[in-house]
Amino acid sequence: MTLPEFGLFLISILASVAGQWLLKTGALKLGKVNATNMFSHLLGILSTPELLVGLACYGMGAFFYILVLTRVNLSVAGPAASLSYVFSVILGYFVFRESIPLNQIVALGFIVAGVILLVWRK
Repeated sequence: MTLPEFGLFLISILASVAGQWLLKTGALKLGKVNATNMFSHLLGILSTPELLVGLACYGMGAFFYILVLTRVNLSVAGPAASLSYVFSVILGYFVFRESIPLNQIVALGFIVAGVILLVWRK
């Protein structure tokens, strides 16, 4: 993966993670969904700005991922997209004060190491 390809890839990942953050923020505003409030929540999704912008960020992430796919093999780009998990956990920890158990830290380390091995060119 060249530097410009990695740049497009990083933009795709960051846009998707921003979408996840906004979707979580909007979901917290909606509250928990159950059988009695499901339909009102569907309408709430359409009127919650964070959810709409979050969906737009996901769309932008998909757009940049498509640009990456025009330049990089799917066998590299697909697994490398797992970096979004790493960023999501970091975001959850710092923004939403979620705990990260040791086994999750080890798993994230494996993801990062795997992506490095995947994109490494001699």
